[in-house]
Amino acid sequence: MNPDQAYAELIRLSRTESILSSCAQLLQWDAEINMPRRGVEHRGQQMGLLAGLAHERATDPLREELLTVVEQSPLVADPESAESVNVRELRHDYDRATKLPRDLVEEMARVSAMSSQAWAEARDKNDFAAFEPWLDKTFDLARQKADAFGYDDVRYDALLEDFEPGMTAAQLTPMFEKLRVELVPLVDALRDKPAPQVKGEFPIERQRELSEGIARTLGFTADTGRFDLGPHPFCSFIGPGDVRIALRYRADDFSSGFLAVMHETGHAFYELGLDDEHYGTPMGSAVSLGIHESQSRLWENYVGRSPGFWRHFYPGLQREFSDALSTVTIDTFRKSMNRVEPGLIRVEADEVTYNLHIIIRYELERALLDGNLTARDLPDAWRQLYQQYLGITPPDDKTGCMQDIHWSEGLIAYFPTYTLGNIYSAQIFAAADSDVGPLEESFAKGEFAPLREWLREKIYRHGRRYKAPQLVERATGGAADSKHLVASLTQRYM
Repeated sequence: MNPDQAYAELIRLSRTESILSSCAQLLQWDAEINMPRRGVEHRGQQMGLLAGLAHERATDPLREELLTVVEQSPLVADPESAESVNVRELRHDYDRATKLPRDLVEEMARVSAMSSQAWAEARDKNDFAAFEPWLDKTFDLARQKADAFGYDDVRYDALLEDFEPGMTAAQLTPMFEKLRVELVPLVDALRDKPAPQVKGEFPIERQRELSEGIARTLGFTADTGRFDLGPHPFCSFIGPGDVRIALRYRADDFSSGFLAVMHETGHAFYELGLDDEHYGTPMGSAVSLGIHESQSRLWENYVGRSPGFWRHFYPGLQREFSDALSTVTIDTFRKSMNRVEPGLIRVEADEVTYNLHIIIRYELERALLDGNLTARDLPDAWRQLYQQYLGITPPDDKTGCMQDIHWSEGLIAYFPTYTLGNIYSAQIFAAADSDVGPLEESFAKGEFAPLREWLREKIYRHGRRYKAPQLVERATGGAADSKHLVASLTQRYM
């Protein structure tokens, strides 16, 4: 087989595998949005089968033969060409996939489906004891997975590679420690700073209509995605032109649901901004979850909280919720939305305290993975760190260690990507504002295409051509650095 034929076959196999994975994505979305509870065991079997089939395809020895042919050809002479990027990343994925036995892959998928349902039921009942065995099982499987992959330093690195390729715990720990040292006094300085709190009734259906309408103004169209209510906010990419966003709202708090809409719409823009021509290949895939999160946090925090944004949208919001907002000025509304107040729930946290929630989870999951912390002791350890870093103590496990779905789904080493996303987003937005701004003035006019198109050109269209640090440096002109995030928070909140 000549190199051109080998490359064409590699791409065909990659796209077939992506379509198979998209079927699993759709089943996962359905499990969280539509599936009756008694269907969980069967769904676990479905997910296990699909994971096994996908793994079988991903580890087919034919891929090794095809990769070897192409790797020795002129097709990969230019390291930034689509062909070279696809071959390099397919090799990376193949080498990792072949280290995992199929029975482990199927068991992880099966347990994830069962554990997620157990988590949802246990959280609703505030019954950590019912979820504890599933947490033990999940981390045991994570250890098996890490050991199968292999690692140079710590197990955590083997799992982190799935979400933020090239990143290690040795890099994360000092970065997070530096950030924590800077954030704790900033939180303390703002803790008692007077901030209004807008209260009132915001009927959920009207919130949905208005928030989804804003998302459409930003550029999210009905023919490329849909919104649904779910137990927690998330965004699922099913395939080209099919993005599913799940949301939850509170009738007494407009900001909670609205900021989730902005956050998940940011994720959707990244997926929809990838080149459809490259769907199913590394060139048509997100480079890392840190970069993915940078997009959701950019749209949530740097767009959705900005003065220019609300100069455009607040009059309509005030009319829609006149009972609650008729006497509330735009300045008061924004101060209420942007108030800094240490809270228990990560997804409802303000910008300044948010990363402390992530650092807590990072420390705890590393301890659980290493065996230095047992699942039984997690609730107490969680409460201790919340008191130490945020000065608050969860009154129960529902608002404590059971609030996030990630560990029940087997997503160990996922949480750090949220803070990496915040670090990247501050730097990326500043670069965009410099290149096509002032963006505040665009937002005030209801114009969001300049930002969206800049992001498409600088971030989205590259797929996995560059690693996350390279992508950030190329887009912004400087290496990724948390100083941009701290400076931005200090400037906007102090």
